Amino acid sequence: MRRILVGGLAWIGGLTVVLLLVGLVASSMLMTHTKPVPAKTIVEVDLTRHVQEQPSDDLVANLLVGRTSTVRDVVEALQRAATDDRVAALMARVGTTPGGLAQIQEMRDAVLAFRSKGKRAVAYATTFGEFSAGTGAYYLATAFDTIYLQPSGDVGLTGLVAETPFIRGALEKLDVVPRMAHRHEYKNFLNTFIERRYTTPHREATQRVMESQFEQIVQGIAAARGLTPEAVRTVVDRGPFLGAEALQAQLVDHLAYRDEVYTALKTLVGTEAKPLPLSAYLAAAGRPHVSGTTIALIYGVGAVQSGASDHDPLMESATMGADTVAAALRSATEHPEVKAILFRVDSPGGSYVASDTIWRETVRAREAGKPVIVSMGDVAGSGGYFVAMAANKIVAQPGTITGSIGVLAGKMLTTGLWDKLGVTWDEVHTSANATLWSSTQDYTPEQWARLQGWLDYIYDDFTTKVAAGRQLSKEQVLAIAKGRIWTGADAKERGLVDALGGFPTALHLIREAIGLPPDSPLHLKLFPERTSRLEALFERVFEEDHAGSDVPEATGLVRRTLRVLGPVRQLIAALGLTGAPGVLMTPEVRRP
Repeated sequence: MRRILVGGLAWIGGLTVVLLLVGLVASSMLMTHTKPVPAKTIVEVDLTRHVQEQPSDDLVANLLVGRTSTVRDVVEALQRAATDDRVAALMARVGTTPGGLAQIQEMRDAVLAFRSKGKRAVAYATTFGEFSAGTGAYYLATAFDTIYLQPSGDVGLTGLVAETPFIRGALEKLDVVPRMAHRHEYKNFLNTFIERRYTTPHREATQRVMESQFEQIVQGIAAARGLTPEAVRTVVDRGPFLGAEALQAQLVDHLAYRDEVYTALKTLVGTEAKPLPLSAYLAAAGRPHVSGTTIALIYGVGAVQSGASDHDPLMESATMGADTVAAALRSATEHPEVKAILFRVDSPGGSYVASDTIWRETVRAREAGKPVIVSMGDVAGSGGYFVAMAANKIVAQPGTITGSIGVLAGKMLTTGLWDKLGVTWDEVHTSANATLWSSTQDYTPEQWARLQGWLDYIYDDFTTKVAAGRQLSKEQVLAIAKGRIWTGADAKERGLVDALGGFPTALHLIREAIGLPPDSPLHLKLFPERTSRLEALFERVFEEDHAGSDVPEATGLVRRTLRVLGPVRQLIAALGLTGAPGVLMTPEVRRP
């Protein structure tokens, strides 16, 4: 025991020394004045790397995987650079999909806005999918005026596919019995456990989402590359393309290596131009929206749960804690300088009770005269839509997955599995329904009826609040609910969202809501506020040093390992061994 204790103390002591050293390095970095932006600058950004929705304050996460840019970082840096006379051009590395379709559209819009100011934007890819799909990444690249591809690279432009695993057969082999129910037929999450293939509603909803998203991609590519939508669809049917084939098909402008791209770009803008990573540029030039009328910025990212928000550095995922988000909304509502709230939501849903807690605070904010404008990310469905539906206005990207107004609940009966393993269970209980939550006891007829009534109550509450928040009749809501997912474009047609766009559109609606001119300055104030100086130190320490730099090998190994473990973790959760995922969950939709 003593040996273990001493070893533990030594490890803790070593870690403390490391943290102190990191703190000293960070302190010296903060004491160093930020270098000015060169007189002629090429802003660089690596869009092949993961782009977060919400900035992480988790020190362990920042230590383990480093700090990555956020969607807001990219949008605001390009907004600042668009009117900065020192910025001559934008140079981006593309080639792998950095996020879902809505996130791609947010960054694509930012690049197009940058170009609209007469600035040059160049995209470079080693490949758009090497023996893999590259449709989303190529769609992002078409926002740039020039696309370079390495001669040995490919363009994996092959369209969209949605593949859904059905594990009913596996559960049968394990003698695990799903005892679940949903409201209603489009609430497809349940089908993964009880079906072997798509039901008719499941196929209908998934097919429509893909068609809507593909229409958006085709229209974007066609407009950018000077092709007709019909020509783009024909080209996609012929994909994938080798580099020379892509050039011939007018999908890229030049075949060149990275050094040749930089030489060509400097020839255009001036050989004296200096490259500067996007994060370094943003730090030196300063963000927009730092002065003016104060607007609270609140993030609701990840599965909705009770308690505090959390960030899992191992799985690169976040949770939307009701206590954290509700407190932030209350604080913003009570803050005398805050005139409105920008609520950024990116969530597949989760707990009904937690979602309702957050919903209540959005209602209270409106009652207090603080307009709430929601900006949706990649997904804002089920519980993610629940927290948004009372806002004054809802903004979504055309490709945002939203809706899924429905509910599911139940449990997995695992007695058969335990029997196979030679594990037996016994129990004693005090009350008639004490076994209701047990995975080794089936529902009694009375308990099953109670569960059905519970689902009916939640579904009625959900749809009633949608009708009130969206100013729709209950009949209109019931027709478009049933647990069905929609793209943002389709959701707008049905009254579930008000406008299509991202951060800039949401800020425009905020100005309208509080009676400000369209170009009136705003100060985006983050709630909850960061209070730790150490967090700021780590942010500077782990700020990316170079837009095109490789991820450290150790970090890359950790990430690859965890991606392999991700599906295993999901299966464990599906079996009910880590707790229920939440009654308001959006069905999975793959990235393009």
